[in-house]
Amino acid sequence: HVQLVESGGGSVAAGGSLRLSCVVSGYTYCMGWFRQAPGKEREGVASIVSGGRTTYADSVKGRFTISKDNAQNTLYLEMNSLKPEDTGMYYCAAPVLLWCGLAPSGFGYWGQGTQVTVS
Repeated sequence: HVQLVESGGGSVAAGGSLRLSCVVSGYTYCMGWFRQAPGKEREGVASIVSGGRTTYADSVKGRFTISKDNAQNTLYLEMNSLKPEDTGMYYCAAPVLLWCGLAPSGFGYWGQGTQVTVS
């Protein structure tokens, strides 16, 4: 079974940067970052396959970078040029099966979330 723990959230001014981290235990073919704003559905932000191939939501392309440190079993999300609409609770997640994408329904393991607020 996979366990994930996020950290690195906080409050930042528009145009600023944050780096989120997620410590992962267990095997994961894919890992992803998701976010959810109050009153809105959870949406996929970025995902990365075990081999390193990445997928990004159109809203964050060119601003966010997903990466992983295999040796330390840590997933990262580097967020630059942050906008107020990036505000939300950010979660890292992993699927149960050999699949990868940005659909929340495809992921079975979830972290506790870390809040990101952009003013």
